[in-house]
Amino acid sequence: MRGIILAGGHGTRLRPATQIYNKHLVPILNNPMILYPLATLKKLGIKDILIITGGDAVGGFADFLGDGSDYGVNLTYKVQKEAGGIAQALGLAEDFAKDSENIAVALGDNIFDNKSIIIPANYEKNQAILFGKEVNDPERFGVMEVIKDGKVINIEEKPKNPKSNIAVTGLYIYPRDVFDIVKTLKPSARGELEITDVNNYYIKNNRCLFVNLEGFWHDAGTPSSLFEAIKWVYENPNLW
Repeated sequence: MRGIILAGGHGTRLRPATQIYNKHLVPILNNPMILYPLATLKKLGIKDILIITGGDAVGGFADFLGDGSDYGVNLTYKVQKEAGGIAQALGLAEDFAKDSENIAVALGDNIFDNKSIIIPANYEKNQAILFGKEVNDPERFGVMEVIKDGKVINIEEKPKNPKSNIAVTGLYIYPRDVFDIVKTLKPSARGELEITDVNNYYIKNNRCLFVNLEGFWHDAGTPSSLFEAIKWVYENPNLW
């Protein structure tokens, strides 16, 4: 399996810090944010990782991470020329993933307790895996609609009236045909290709497994969520 870290965006909610450098280089204590999704992919046994970011940021990542050898991985970089959404960025990884049956995708501002990330024993390689987490503010996220037997039947993006409090986290595992699915997507009202549409494809075709995370998870894209991530990392300092 190969890994992809999506580290684009302008980080407007963390300004003025992100006027100086990319959001994913903002420190979580003494480690830039990008190291946390890198550690998550390593936990999954992944060594070949592609970082996708905007053209004005790729030099900062390359200066800091280099070829990845200092962190036990092999890094490649790719530029997303426009902000076209998570799914659009994922589509840029098709050539990188051509020799891999499955890919793991991590959003660059997501901080996980890596001990809680487990691949289910019944996982089949033509399936997607979605990692969910119960949250207090589900309206900020893609929200899973779950029926009584625990099966996810739909995901709704940032709903005003969430049907559950289970958010889709920024870690996904997809089979290789995800790139074919991305090519069929149409832009949403936001003008972006939505990762929720990709996930709903696998759900509706009964090709999706759901993992409910027990440990810590936070996106660190807002001042309050960044603060929560910093507190957790302070109490759990072992990154690798």
